[in-house]
Amino acid sequence: MRVVLQNDKNRSRWRPGARASVAALALVAIASGCVQGGSEVPPAPGQPPPLKAPPARALDGYATELRAEYAARAAAAKRWGLKEIPLKPPPPPATKPRITTREGFEVDGHLEDDLPPVFTTIPTQHKIVFLTIDDGAEKDPAFLRMMNDLDVPYTAFLSDYLVSEDYAYFKRMQDNGVALNNHTLNHPYLPGLSYDDQKREICGMQDVIEKHYGKRPLLFRPPFGNYNKDTLHAAKACGIKYAPLWNEEVFVDHWDYREWDQDLHPGDIVLSHFRGRDDWEGTMPDMIRRFLDKVTAQGYAVARLEDYL
Repeated sequence: MRVVLQNDKNRSRWRPGARASVAALALVAIASGCVQGGSEVPPAPGQPPPLKAPPARALDGYATELRAEYAARAAAAKRWGLKEIPLKPPPPPATKPRITTREGFEVDGHLEDDLPPVFTTIPTQHKIVFLTIDDGAEKDPAFLRMMNDLDVPYTAFLSDYLVSEDYAYFKRMQDNGVALNNHTLNHPYLPGLSYDDQKREICGMQDVIEKHYGKRPLLFRPPFGNYNKDTLHAAKACGIKYAPLWNEEVFVDHWDYREWDQDLHPGDIVLSHFRGRDDWEGTMPDMIRRFLDKVTAQGYAVARLEDYL
């Protein structure tokens, strides 16, 4: 018998009846014949053996662990000035969703040439969104502390002309479980370049990421979201499997939306940038605060993009 406790996002602390609920469930298990006098109850003829309930002590320990985890998340949310505790996403899907190019985002021969799909949303019915952050200009240590403290997943798309100033910063990011992906060497407008020049930009960044971080990424985001047929052919030649764009963009002081309803949707990919006070009226933690306050208030959790690809 397995017992899972859930917290109510609209309450600021663990339900006071959680401990009593655990004890009650243990008593129900005993009364139902899962455990009786420390010995098993023999099954009726033709019936499977009865389930064994864990001892009440184990259930109580599990509840204690959940309370401690919730308290730590509440403390982190308070420490970083969030209005609510960020919601936890569901476990990654056992079967990954099928990713296809969004209608209207195709290039000639997209399907026939098996080019990387271009998409803005992951197919899911769960209330989750995916945070992606581009380029690498701002290297704020407080941002790394905040994301680790809150345990919020995100995906980085990096350009070498900015990352090269401090490769070690992004290595710390990678060491904390963040996937580092391709955003070209120099962030050019790719459709204005020849196929060979586009390939140099994309494959060159693949080489940089492999050299400094040990792995060639499968995800590529074209600068400014602009691409053409040569872009996707070059990306495929460089080992790219997916070209995610975005459905919303969050700044330190506002949001921009792709859709007419100006709202979040299950599976939306959200874009932001590594920017600080040189570009914004605020910091990276200020941007994350705005992002998390909105998605949490609307009942969304933040999931890891790579878990769905």
